[in-house]
Amino acid sequence: MNKSKPLILTYGAMCITLNVVLGTVVSALKIPLLFLDTIGTVLMAVLFGPWWGALVGLLTNLVLGVTSSPSAIFFGIVNITVALVVGFMARKFNFMKWYVALLTGIILAIIAPLIGTPISVAVFGGLNGSGMDVIVLWLRASGESVFASTFISRITGNFLDKIVTCLLVMLIVSKLPYLLKVYHIGVNKHAA
Repeated sequence: MNKSKPLILTYGAMCITLNVVLGTVVSALKIPLLFLDTIGTVLMAVLFGPWWGALVGLLTNLVLGVTSSPSAIFFGIVNITVALVVGFMARKFNFMKWYVALLTGIILAIIAPLIGTPISVAVFGGLNGSGMDVIVLWLRASGESVFASTFISRITGNFLDKIVTCLLVMLIVSKLPYLLKVYHIGVNKHAA
């Protein structure tokens, strides 16, 4: 099987759609501590490498910026970082092993809030209209700084979300023979 550009672009479009749809549905259902808005980015980075994943992450945030909230564009850097971390982990280690996916999720749970917190504080003052605002307000009332309050709320949500996202992608790829074949071709070619 050849990893042709049309195949990669088709997967990219599907992954952007997956990010937007799952992120919107989970947000509308107000499921606590879960976002699933980077699952397509993670899938693309696992299958085709960090740079294709980064492109999916960036385009996802551009689509969300145009269709739902212009401020989503600012968080594109978080989505790009997620893709780079996952893509390089998937190329260096076997992402189909549960402990690699788990470790990647833990790494993302720390890195994503480190990047997203300053953006959230600058753009929204630490509040973004999600259920996590309750934690921010509670911590602010107890004397924590805006940055600390926002970071603690974000790392709490990201911890579950990023681990679940990575484990779900590992499960999806390992259970669908076609995707597993694409993954193994990418690993064998050391695509980046």
